[in-house]
Amino acid sequence: MSCLFCRIAQGEIPSTKVYEDDRVLAFRDINPQAPVHVLVVPKEHLSDLNDLSPERQALGGHILNVLAHLAEQEGLKTQGYRVVANTGENAGQTVPHLHFHLLGGRGFGWPPG
Repeated sequence: MSCLFCRIAQGEIPSTKVYEDDRVLAFRDINPQAPVHVLVVPKEHLSDLNDLSPERQALGGHILNVLAHLAEQEGLKTQGYRVVANTGENAGQTVPHLHFHLLGGRGFGWPPG
């Protein structure tokens, strides 16, 4: 399989895991953009948010719950954090596998650059 995040989720490529269950994997970004930068990916290959169909509503909700759990685990719950999901090249998506960035530990501006 050529998908980078599928290969990470299957254990073919090492990662620094911070959470894993039967549906998702969360691991530290290798090029962090904040003191805390964790990626949350579904183990099922979905290209982007457009693939998160109504039939996958439970997966989407589960991912959001995992993000909230990780924010608390990483000490971000009270100070604030950002969750980002880029969809498509123009939005900055560089890996064609649905993933969410959990960022925290510093202040963020708006709009993002």
